[in-house]
Amino acid sequence: MITFGRFLDMIVANPFLAVVIVLIFGCIFVNGATDAANAIAESVGTRSIKVNNAIAMSVICNFVGLVVMCIVSTAVADTIIGMVDFGTDYHQALIALAAGCVGIVTWAVGAWALGIPTSESHALIAGLTGAALALHGNFDAVNWDEWSKVIIGLIFSTISGFIAGWVIVKIIHATCKNVNRKHADSTFGHLQVLGSAFVAMMHGAQDGQKFLSIAMLAIALSAGAGTSGTEVFPLWLQVVCAGLMAFGTAIGGRRIIKKVGMEMVKLERYQGFAASISAAASLLLSTLTGLPVSTTHTKMTAMMGAGAAKNTRSVNWGVAKDMVLAWVFTFPGCGLIGYLFAKLFLMLF
Repeated sequence: MITFGRFLDMIVANPFLAVVIVLIFGCIFVNGATDAANAIAESVGTRSIKVNNAIAMSVICNFVGLVVMCIVSTAVADTIIGMVDFGTDYHQALIALAAGCVGIVTWAVGAWALGIPTSESHALIAGLTGAALALHGNFDAVNWDEWSKVIIGLIFSTISGFIAGWVIVKIIHATCKNVNRKHADSTFGHLQVLGSAFVAMMHGAQDGQKFLSIAMLAIALSAGAGTSGTEVFPLWLQVVCAGLMAFGTAIGGRRIIKKVGMEMVKLERYQGFAASISAAASLLLSTLTGLPVSTTHTKMTAMMGAGAAKNTRSVNWGVAKDMVLAWVFTFPGCGLIGYLFAKLFLMLF
C-alpha cells in the first residue's frame, strides 16, 4: 500500500507526478461543483431543505458513500482502470494521463460556466480514451470488453431512472389519493431529504471511485507498477478525494442546483422523493455490478420521469434538450480534446 509519506517522497522524486495529481484533483473539484450538486438539487428546488444544509449533507454523504463502497466493492474503479491501455512506458503513460485530465477539466469548466450539468463520468471516460488513442495511435488502446460496460450503463441508467421515477409517482398517486395533502406534503418533504442523502452517498460511491482510481493509477505509474499497483486504495487518498469533491460542491454547486432544481423540472415533494429513490436504486445496482454510469444522467432522467408522470408540461423540455445535447457531445468533444492534448504533451515532454 502507498502510504502518504511514500506519496510525498514520490512527488519530490518525480515533479511531473505532482502536475498530474493536481490535474486529477482539479477534475475531482469540478466534479463536486457540477455532478455532486445534482443529488441535492430537487430537494432545494422544492424547499424541503435549505441550500446550505443540503450542501453540508452532500459533503458528509459523498464521503461516507466513497469510503463504504470501497470496503464493499471496487468494481467501478476496476472497470475504469481496465478500460484503456496506457502501455508499458510508464513515463509516457503518465504524460497521456495528464493530457486526458486537461481535456476533462476544460470540458467541465465550459459546461459549468454555462450552468449545464454535464456528465463528469462521461468526460472522464472520453478524455482517458482520447489520450490512450493518441499514445497508441490505434484502437488497440481500448479494451472493448470493459468499454462496453459504459454503453450498457448509459442505456440502463436512462431507462431505469426514467421508468422508475414515473412508476413510483403513479404508485404514490394511487395509494395516497385520500391522504391529507398538507400532512402528505410534509412527510414527503422529509422523505425527499433522506432520498437526496442516499443519492449523494451513491454519487460518492460511483464518481468518487472513478476519480480515485485515476489518482491511484497515476501514483502506480510513477512507481513503475502499472495497473498492478492499483489493487488497494489507501484511506488517506479516499479522504482527499472526498474532501475535494465536497469543496467543489460548496464553491460551485449553487449554479447547478438552480439549473436542475428550479429550471428543468417543476416537482412537488412527493415527485422529488420518487426521483431520488429511483436514481439511488439505479446507482446502487450499477455500482455493485461495475457499470460506470453517470450520476447526472441517472438523476436527471429520474426527475424527468417523475415530472412527466403527473404532467409532461411540468418538464422544461428545452432545458432537458440542452442537457441531452451536452451528454451526446461529451464523448466526441472531450475525447478529441484529450487526444489533441496528449499529442501535444507527448511532443513537449
